[in-house]
Amino acid sequence: MLTLNANEAKTNFGKMLLKVQSEPIEIKKNGNPVAVIVSCEEYNRFEELKMELVRSRFENIDEDDLMDGNDFLDELDSGKYD
Repeated sequence: MLTLNANEAKTNFGKMLLKVQSEPIEIKKNGNPVAVIVSCEEYNRFEELKMELVRSRFENIDEDDLMDGNDFLDELDSGKYD
């Protein structure tokens, strides 16, 4: 992964946009990593993978285990789970 400091990223923004199409780019500020720039295509893949994970977690859920969100929050506020 290519690494740039924040000033290099700012100065070479156009080049960075071209490069990010082939690989993620790490941005550092004061020597510390602060961001990773990825292409839209890669970002969309991440989002798809997250949704697949969420769907897989709920595939075999028993409907008896479900509760209305407002009812659950009311129970939390009531101190029932303290």
